Amino acid sequence: MPRTKERVLPQTFYARDPRLVARELLGKVLVRTLSSRAGAQRLSGRIVEVEVYLGEGDLAAHSAAGKTARNEVLFGPPGHAYVYFIYGVHYCLNFSCLPEGQAGCVLLRAIEPLEGIETMAKARGISHERLHSASGVKLLASGPGRVCEALSITRERLNGQELYRGDSPLKIVDDGARPDEIGESIRIGITKSFEMPLRYFLDGNAFVSGRRNH
Repeated sequence: MPRTKERVLPQTFYARDPRLVARELLGKVLVRTLSSRAGAQRLSGRIVEVEVYLGEGDLAAHSAAGKTARNEVLFGPPGHAYVYFIYGVHYCLNFSCLPEGQAGCVLLRAIEPLEGIETMAKARGISHERLHSASGVKLLASGPGRVCEALSITRERLNGQELYRGDSPLKIVDDGARPDEIGESIRIGITKSFEMPLRYFLDGNAFVSGRRNH
């Protein structure tokens, strides 16, 4: 059934300061479409936590040292997926912001699963019993690596993918939901430029990862 209330965020949404984009992404829905011989399956989750990475002056940003083959998506058009592999363990998903030639992005840290929960659990290696325990669903996509694992997001599959196309296998839609209160804090898990208050989250949401200090 078509979701008449949904609106795919246009490319112009991302062509702004990533600090503005980040706050407005909270409450929107990330949609991942998986294709197989059995047909297409839709996985989705509400965005509840993000972090901003700026270009020049942000030593924690991949773009701080300039354009490379690895980070060229960040310097390209806005509204594209920037996927990278970290610690030799997991992938992270970012959204490119600002006009072409300027680097800036938003890292997706956590979503609240909405559709395809059983499929996400299988991808994460979470048993049916554990999934249906008190904290089971919270384990699916609370943290940037978990999000990518749950939604089968890899650099090989989705790096550079346009997020603003209706037929994209990875897109962000507005379903009309609006957050009650947005929290703000320093970023998590970095040692450079860590003092910048560039982490935003839905205050009080159970699916937010890490500490919730303001």
